[in-house]
Amino acid sequence: MTNVIVDDLNVLSEQTLITPNELKKLIPASDTALATVSNGRLIIKDILEHKDSRLFVIIGPCSIHDIDAAMEYARRLKVLADEVQDCLVLVMRVYFEKPRTTVGWKGFINDPYMNDSFAIEDGLKLARQLLVDLAEMGIPTSTEALDPVSPQYLQDMISWSAIGARTTESQTHREMASGLSSAVGFKNGTDGGLAVAINALQSVSAPHRFLGINHEGQVAVIRTRGNQHAHIVLRGGGGNTNYDSVNVAVCEQALAKASIDANIMIDCSHANSSKNYALQPLVMENVGNQIAEGNSSIVGLMVESNLNAGNQAIPDKLEDLEYGVSVTDACVDWAATEAMIRDLRDRVKPYLPERQALRAADFKAKSA
Repeated sequence: MTNVIVDDLNVLSEQTLITPNELKKLIPASDTALATVSNGRLIIKDILEHKDSRLFVIIGPCSIHDIDAAMEYARRLKVLADEVQDCLVLVMRVYFEKPRTTVGWKGFINDPYMNDSFAIEDGLKLARQLLVDLAEMGIPTSTEALDPVSPQYLQDMISWSAIGARTTESQTHREMASGLSSAVGFKNGTDGGLAVAINALQSVSAPHRFLGINHEGQVAVIRTRGNQHAHIVLRGGGGNTNYDSVNVAVCEQALAKASIDANIMIDCSHANSSKNYALQPLVMENVGNQIAEGNSSIVGLMVESNLNAGNQAIPDKLEDLEYGVSVTDACVDWAATEAMIRDLRDRVKPYLPERQALRAADFKAKSA
């Protein structure tokens, strides 16, 4: 026998986590919560299938780091959602995982106490409890599916999922998304190109087999049927925006060439706002005008919004954190959120019924 060690040369330790089933038993979803999730998914799928005339808006903090602030935001959002529900379906951003260009805080699940303790099991528990509480309030939620393991713990509480610009090209994430129970939006690449996202949409609609974990936490071969409710999210990139009517038309043509239904979401943040959060209302206004002028492909928007504007670095003393301010990307404040959502509702309301008739007829013709 040789004494040569070849395994785990760079692994310092391992920690066995609670299984998905154990977490769900510990923090079960009530019938009310399950109904919120199911109804949210159905509405979004109906919008994508041209059966519902409304737009859906993914809106909320760039990332979750403070449960109390998230709940306060949710209470305000519920009131606003009820006010505009005739035209808009508001889905709260509840992003627990953050991709990093290099290193940094990776999100609430990875480090819930923001002190490099990396209490991931606590993060999973706290995240699930928040999602259950939000669903019981009647608020559908969205998140970025980043870690391929975490959906087994949380996806049953999610009504819409995102695959980010950094992971759209990843085969692992395409395979995972093919099995998600919610609709999923793929962002265009960080360079602004459409090809990566369109390739992803073709891939995610197909069945896949891949390694994953089951609800008992065992490594398993996962077999999926393919996700038929995936769509593109235009977020700009490469120093350019792509929310304007010309870029939307280019995207429509690219989708048609790939035989993909033209369902487009516009991300009002990131490169589309030139990384200036305060420009998000102007992007939304432009999108509303496109719909008023006859666009029928835009089905949703995404906004980074919080209780208070801007962002902040994570301080050495966590008690110095400013309440309701993002610790990742900068966000518009609540006053701006209310104003831009109400403006969008007023801008598109007169045009949605006729637009819906055209979308439904087009979908029926393509499905024949």
